[in-house]
Amino acid sequence: MDFLKIKEENISIKVLIGLILLAYVFSIAIRMIWVYQFNSMESFHWNGQLMINTNDGYYFASAVKSLFETGYEHNPMIPKALDGYPAVIYITYFFAKILPFSLDSVILYAPAFVSSLIVIPIILMMRLFGYPILGFFSALIASITWSYYNRTMVGYYDSDMFALILPFFVLLPLIASIVKKDIIYTLISAIIILIYPLFYPQGMSIIYPLFIIFIVYGLFFSRKDIELYQSISFLAIALLKISIPLQFLMIVILFYIFKEKKFPKNYYIILAGTLFIGFSLSANALGLILSKISWYTVTGEEDIGLKFFLVGQTIREAGKIPFETLANRISGSEISLILSFIGYILLVLRHKKMIIAVPLFGVGLFAYIGGLRFTVYAVPIAGISLVYLFYVVTKSIEDIRIRYATITLFVAFALYPNIQHVIGYKVPTVFNKTEIAVLDKLKSISNSKDYTLAWWDYGYPIWYYSNTNTLIDGGKHHHDNFIISEILTTSSQQEAARLSRIAVETYVDSNYSTVANTLFKNGKEDQIDVNNYLEELKFGDIKLPKKTRDVYLYLPHRMMNILPTVSIFSNLDLHTGKEKKKLLFYKSQGFKNNKGVLSLGRGMVCDTNSGIMSFGKQKTKIRYIITTELTNDGHTKVTNTKQFDKNGDISLIYMKNYGSILVVNNAVLNSTYVRLFVLEKYDKNLFELVITNPYAKVYKLKI
Repeated sequence: MDFLKIKEENISIKVLIGLILLAYVFSIAIRMIWVYQFNSMESFHWNGQLMINTNDGYYFASAVKSLFETGYEHNPMIPKALDGYPAVIYITYFFAKILPFSLDSVILYAPAFVSSLIVIPIILMMRLFGYPILGFFSALIASITWSYYNRTMVGYYDSDMFALILPFFVLLPLIASIVKKDIIYTLISAIIILIYPLFYPQGMSIIYPLFIIFIVYGLFFSRKDIELYQSISFLAIALLKISIPLQFLMIVILFYIFKEKKFPKNYYIILAGTLFIGFSLSANALGLILSKISWYTVTGEEDIGLKFFLVGQTIREAGKIPFETLANRISGSEISLILSFIGYILLVLRHKKMIIAVPLFGVGLFAYIGGLRFTVYAVPIAGISLVYLFYVVTKSIEDIRIRYATITLFVAFALYPNIQHVIGYKVPTVFNKTEIAVLDKLKSISNSKDYTLAWWDYGYPIWYYSNTNTLIDGGKHHHDNFIISEILTTSSQQEAARLSRIAVETYVDSNYSTVANTLFKNGKEDQIDVNNYLEELKFGDIKLPKKTRDVYLYLPHRMMNILPTVSIFSNLDLHTGKEKKKLLFYKSQGFKNNKGVLSLGRGMVCDTNSGIMSFGKQKTKIRYIITTELTNDGHTKVTNTKQFDKNGDISLIYMKNYGSILVVNNAVLNSTYVRLFVLEKYDKNLFELVITNPYAKVYKLKI
């Protein structure tokens, strides 16, 4: 192993601080590329500020906003946000309060300034092993690598900005405690672990493996040191499922005892073992980890009670990814990931303590089957490992200046694909200015106790900009997806209206319980026949609950892109789990028109003269070709309807102003979304169109 024994670096504290600041500024500066690209686009601004680019950001932002103003007292999810992520919300509130910037500005730039702090543990961790300059290079790479950048860019206001850096602030003192044999570092780790759930409660599934591997390492290499058992005691207390003040008090008292009193080693072993058992019993660590793995790998629909479709299968982050994507997101390229893996092995061979970081690298590699969201945890370790490999392969260069120049060149090559990704990663804001204007107008005509029904993607922005409430949102991926999907895709406007009223009143009256479970008595002995219930809503003479608030339907144009996904949730017989009917929805924008013969893509060709639609070799006669246009006041007008086969099942809708052609079957043509948004054909006894523009329509329920 002599080839691993390389000369250690030695720099002053002043230079070390300078390297940290330089890496920090570099990380922020790269993130400002997105601002430079979009700052001149007026459609991405609201109230004079660029808007954020992640839906989930409006969850936290709404909670922060509730601390500044009234209007959220009827939203049952805001107290849960304040309880679940208090550190994220109150820190944001603090800076929005003391800084001369608007809340919109604070939530826009916070991710860049917080996430760039990752450079600190990276540089300090490498300094522990004598490589602070390597740590600087590693920080440059890790801070802007694909996955880490994507989840922490300007505008990506989310708990991720804290969730992703805190495990490394836990890891750093853990390794330091072994290197320096001082429990003060484990005390620091324990305190960070204590506050971690205040930022990201789900993060314990990352911390638990770090704790376990720390113990395993210690028992192999440091079992004779009493500091190991003292450290285990601190960490076990920090992970107990008891109140944080009590945990903090216990840790402080224990630290004082350890510093002031000396006991036989067996006492420390017994204490550590007892506390570890307490941790194991109270935390259910294995169960939590397995449940996380299960959520990201499970498929199909539920098999207990009614068979609802599982939302995990529709989330892009939760799907299996190709190796190329895995490599790009962890290291910027396939070759970089392979070299990083080699570098990590060499680093562990030289500094066995780095084996403690293997859970973070392992979680990142789990993304290959668990989904791309996990890749981010491996990024800092991969960056460190890659630069270390550069250091090892340049060992034969005797001139230190040439050696570091060579390493710098290697680092530049590693940075290049990541910077290219940053430049090309032009993520738009969640909504554009015109869409926000719809929600702002909704705020002016609604009450804070009212409900706006929409697909869950739009839930949090609806809270933030309209101050109305929703049934489903970015965090409530549960059975009520069926309710909203049914409202949006049913062919009966009466059912859509009735179910909207019943769902909202049931939700409020049941103390915000899951509506589908309450209405259908899911899993109970008196569980109802859902198919019969829905038929009654369509045709039966039913009594609706008393109206206590207004209900609105929010139908955005952008929902066309996910309408097939939305329909999956209700196009399922909840008793059998089987598909109820075939649905066809295809949006063509790059179509070609050759004398009335439309080439729509995906092998679809329509002769508008004869009304013959070809799906490859299969031909069928279409029912309608419908043309729509927008009027000056934002309404939709059907300007032409051409019928070919009154019994046909396929129709084309030419949305002239959008340059789009929709290919739909009758089930989709008659759906609530298509009738109300695309065609603006609605039952005026059931709905009132209160807001309309090319980007969205809002209907008020009249029953």
